[in-house]
Amino acid sequence: MNSTYRQIYKKIKKYNTIVIARHVGADPDALGSSFGLKEAILSTFPTKNVYVVGASAAKFKYMGTMDKVTEIPNKELLIVLDTPDKKRVDGADPNKFECCIKIDHHPFVEEFADIEWIDEDASSTSQMIIELLLNTKLNLTEKSAIALFRGLVSDTERFLYSYTTVKTFRLVADLIEKTNLDFSNLYQAMYMRNMQEIKFYAYIMNNLTITENNFGYIKMDEDVLTEYGVDSATAGNMINNFNYIDEMIVWAFFSKDTVNNNIRCSIRSRGPIINDVAVSFGGGGHIYASGIKAESFEVVDEIIVELDELCKEYKNEQTKAE
Repeated sequence: MNSTYRQIYKKIKKYNTIVIARHVGADPDALGSSFGLKEAILSTFPTKNVYVVGASAAKFKYMGTMDKVTEIPNKELLIVLDTPDKKRVDGADPNKFECCIKIDHHPFVEEFADIEWIDEDASSTSQMIIELLLNTKLNLTEKSAIALFRGLVSDTERFLYSYTTVKTFRLVADLIEKTNLDFSNLYQAMYMRNMQEIKFYAYIMNNLTITENNFGYIKMDEDVLTEYGVDSATAGNMINNFNYIDEMIVWAFFSKDTVNNNIRCSIRSRGPIINDVAVSFGGGGHIYASGIKAESFEVVDEIIVELDELCKEYKNEQTKAE
């Protein structure tokens, strides 16, 4: 057991009240790593109080149910997953806990925890939790494996992305072997869509704007989302479906989030590094997959200009290299 695994395990063993939080606008990796870790802790230490906090995500209800707690009586240990910076932690304030652990696979943004395990080479935070469970005395149960497998599969888009490594496959193989996981049956809940979503997908496809610099984008206000019966999370999470359009090297979906009164900006790339632009507008993420919460569509217009210019510069560099 290396020192990082040992430190995290000792803290989990020490504290009776453990809160698990993740980033705002939860995705399956954030949820899968949270629920997978909670299940492992409770299976190992049944008398502990373990809460997964943050806003619910109706789109991903198959991942699990958030714990409804108005106040944590003993703010002992907070474990923050899949979140590089303090301001994006959903449902808990790291400053109010006796101890805080951060486990994350995003590029480093800031240090805010007592123990920080950051692995930018990991495909997902779910992969890191699998690694933790396989290398400590925390129990890896089938229920935990289901959540972690779904989180990892979602963040790698079924192992398609370049940060899916040999280590990723080895850990998944160990996960399946140890729990006898029937993984093929887990995909249905993840990829099942109703007809309204399919129609919404068609709307996006038919209304994409693609610039001469190969930047594709669409802006969707609340009227559009209401018409198709979807929310901003649905719109944002459809973005990976547009990865193989030849005319786009960067693409972004901008959708009105009426609950949080902002614009959800989901950005993807097949070449240009986009997370610097995201950070400059208060967001963040990976070099090819980032997000921003913009205050208005006026700010969105500024983001569009920056991303289009980024594509132009990238194309010019590619031309020179040829």
